[in-house]
Amino acid sequence: MNSAEWHARIETAGQVAGAGFLITPRKVLTCAHVVGRGGAADGLTVTFTERPGFPAVPARVIADGGWGGGPTDLGDLAVLELAYEVPIAPAALAPVDAAHGERADRPRKLVVYGFPVGFDEGTLAEYRVTAAQLLNREWIQLEAWQPGGQPLAPGFSGAAVALADTGEVVGMVTAAAGAQDVRNGRMMPTEVMARYWPDLEGLVPTSDHGAADRARLRGLVERAVRAHLDCDPVRLVRLYEAARGPLDPDAPEEGFDSLWSAALFVLCEIDGADAAGTVARFSAQVEALFRAPAAPAAAPAWSPILVDLRHSGAGDGHVRVEVSAYSGGRRHPVASETVPQARVRAYVQERIDAAFRYLTPGCDELIAFALPRDWIDLPVDRWASAPDDETPLGSVYPLVVTDQARLRPGTRHQLTRAWRRLDTLPGARVHRVECGSPEDPARLRLRLRKPDACLAGFATAPAASATRPHFDTSLTAPAPVVVWSRGGCAGGAGGCAGGDGCAGKTFLDELDACVSAVPPAELPREVLALREEADAEEGHWARDIQLLWDDPRVFTDPHGDTPAHARSPVS
Repeated sequence: MNSAEWHARIETAGQVAGAGFLITPRKVLTCAHVVGRGGAADGLTVTFTERPGFPAVPARVIADGGWGGGPTDLGDLAVLELAYEVPIAPAALAPVDAAHGERADRPRKLVVYGFPVGFDEGTLAEYRVTAAQLLNREWIQLEAWQPGGQPLAPGFSGAAVALADTGEVVGMVTAAAGAQDVRNGRMMPTEVMARYWPDLEGLVPTSDHGAADRARLRGLVERAVRAHLDCDPVRLVRLYEAARGPLDPDAPEEGFDSLWSAALFVLCEIDGADAAGTVARFSAQVEALFRAPAAPAAAPAWSPILVDLRHSGAGDGHVRVEVSAYSGGRRHPVASETVPQARVRAYVQERIDAAFRYLTPGCDELIAFALPRDWIDLPVDRWASAPDDETPLGSVYPLVVTDQARLRPGTRHQLTRAWRRLDTLPGARVHRVECGSPEDPARLRLRLRKPDACLAGFATAPAASATRPHFDTSLTAPAPVVVWSRGGCAGGAGGCAGGDGCAGKTFLDELDACVSAVPPAELPREVLALREEADAEEGHWARDIQLLWDDPRVFTDPHGDTPAHARSPVS
């Protein structure tokens, strides 16, 4: 539990009355019997003993569960409001089913921090759940983790019951056994507490988020708050929009009042198959706050070399190859020739090398291949970079592909408008097209045409029959960026369920984590780094990554003198 500072000691008239725990920066939960029926206790204060020297904070009762005053009466809950917000991270709650353990013969250890007589500074007791059954729809029975352990006694009432391994709270102690040497008691679980105080519902995470993911996000938020990196409401909504999945709810109309509230919304309101992906993306957005520059960094001024490969009228054994270089806003034709298919790679190597003569020394070079749609999966990034160097071309330079069918002026106009919007985004949010149950292509088109759309990520290669209509839709919508693995999911076309062990799901999960904090304009450089990693690591998830990245502003020629390449993306 790492000396969690959210543990609270409740005092009335200067005497220790029980325990409690901080649930928001200004609210503490405890038992109603600790503060008296109706919150009638005088001189109510709260002390955070794990923050030595921090003064006791005056408090008042603002809500209760309607407790009747008897030891077995229901609703023994009180909500205290502090006189002011405290600079202490609140307790983290666990999903409602976390206290029991996955197997009955392997219960989870629970830890309680209370203030019995003689322990004004606090002491710990170790317990576990006797059974998952709710007693009287109100309590869960606790029993000592081992014989001879610290019994629950007066002073533990109102204490949080937390998971020993994660420190997340699963409930609150309401009663001890009442008999000497009987080491058990009762706790009110969080789902019952939320029944009496509905505001708690928004603080309990869904079970679709892993403990490690929850802990990472909370740790990042704590760091950001300590570093005064909390964001304004507009930016908080943008952070969430950049992270949320296609089926996740919209941000609340009132927005978020703090980074904490935005993180809790992600943990508590989002569930389903992509819940982990949303948490990972939002965590990456928060992490990016630590390395964000004081002023937005300018997008790279790419100087592309365009390789246009087309079907040739000379027969299947030949390919039409046109190569151009861009520098200073002008296109420089390098070569245009029909080449036997067996010589295409060598011809492209030579012409790319020649195209570098037209680029400004030290500029941000970009290799772009314009391909017919039936060649869009061509592994051009794996072609050797030079006759005497077998290093893959995509591991030497940023390399992207684009689809020749997107050359119509109307499509270029739409893409230009989309990229102006993408320039304002802090990261590339992935719209996942799973191999198991892809959404209807018509709905995918609507989703990809929304203002926050950026990157369509596919679990299968374009040739997979199950997702081919969705791939075509992503190109014609048009999605500014499309990413997939040429290996894809081997069972994608055959109806893979897309669960754990699916190569396509693994690819999309890893992609989410890598690009969610990368500005869209920087994606070619990010994918270059991934390809370099994949060359050095056998079985790397990104070895066959294909990046369709299409910013028409990169291929501009204001002078219009491009007759040799009138059909290419530069026109």
